[in-house]
Amino acid sequence: MLLRKLIIATSLALSANAAHAGCGVAEGRVNIVGNEFPAIHTVVKAAQTCADENVSVTANLTADHQKINLAGLQGNPAEYTSAIIANSSIVALINADVIRPLDDLIEKYGQDIPKSNLITVDGKVMAVAFMANAQHLVYRKDVLEEIGVEPPRTYEELLEAARMIREKGIMDNPVGGAYQSGWNLATEFVNMYIGTGGEFYKPGTAEVSINNDKGIAALEMMKSLTEYMNPDFLTHDSNATNAEVEAGNVALMNMWGSRVGVLMDDEGAEEVVYSNVAVDGPLTVAGGTVPATTLWWDGWTVAKNISDEDAEATFVAMMAGTSPDILNDETMAQAVWMIDGYEPAPVNKGVFAAIQAQSRPYPMLPYMGLLHTALGDNLSDYLQGKESAEEALADIEATYTTSAREKGFLN
Repeated sequence: MLLRKLIIATSLALSANAAHAGCGVAEGRVNIVGNEFPAIHTVVKAAQTCADENVSVTANLTADHQKINLAGLQGNPAEYTSAIIANSSIVALINADVIRPLDDLIEKYGQDIPKSNLITVDGKVMAVAFMANAQHLVYRKDVLEEIGVEPPRTYEELLEAARMIREKGIMDNPVGGAYQSGWNLATEFVNMYIGTGGEFYKPGTAEVSINNDKGIAALEMMKSLTEYMNPDFLTHDSNATNAEVEAGNVALMNMWGSRVGVLMDDEGAEEVVYSNVAVDGPLTVAGGTVPATTLWWDGWTVAKNISDEDAEATFVAMMAGTSPDILNDETMAQAVWMIDGYEPAPVNKGVFAAIQAQSRPYPMLPYMGLLHTALGDNLSDYLQGKESAEEALADIEATYTTSAREKGFLN
């Protein structure tokens, strides 16, 4: 419910008062770690307007951000002063006690930030959300027209369309997906399992419960999809998957809304590709009514193990990075911005459809990160035919249970 409230809130404004060189702070060091896609680049570029002779603003934007942000925040002082996170990745940082509550900084600098953008955990503000995101259908209009079918509404329909595309010789591997082993692959299982109606834990506990008929159904659908993917699908993250689309090799995929804009511009692909890329809402699976996707927010944090001067400079710079000043004709289509003045672009139709379909937010539970890691580490063997679905799910549950006991979530 948290993300849904964030998205539909009528007052979505962030203060723009700090958007000038120096941004009103005397000194400080700002070093941002986050994912690399156009919306995040826009945020960092705006934050860097705060740099002057006394304030430094640097960044490390990489697809490997989730592998390095925790380590980069654990030093004293921390290497990074801010991590750009989502509703899954913030949990690990809170558990490790490496990000600071923002209440005092909000009182001093951020009183204009609406409560709808403040991510509160145990009564303390731990992050400021600035954009919403979801995975949804992305497809080639011309290819579907060639085989005479409408955009699929279910994964079963997507598989049928993929079969027709291959049989007609249009594309050998028409399905794409961010199925890279690790975080990406785990996310795809979470999406699919939610679509089957499955619950991750036994009610009221941290005891995992995915080794069941719905877990098997989720895995079987994922494997069916991989039969129409590039054989190297386990190495494909979002960037590699998008490259397959731009190369004209993919016609159907489940992709992040924040990643679609680059597929619709005239860079990196022939006109027949970029002019025919279209989006639609998330798919359902196995006769379910809950979309097989998750709603997300992206936000920024401030490191705990840094000086007060660096914390203030970071807070003010990140406010500038997510102020209404960043919105223009180019950036408006980069994301579903939770910023005053944002006007939805056609490219964001899929994310709004996910919201309207009441897609479930990614579970923001203190132990969900352990399950996500266990999924990412144990799904590859099944997809490569090395073990059964039941064996893979049993391995996942065993790996998670060991970690949850070590962390004190289970006895």
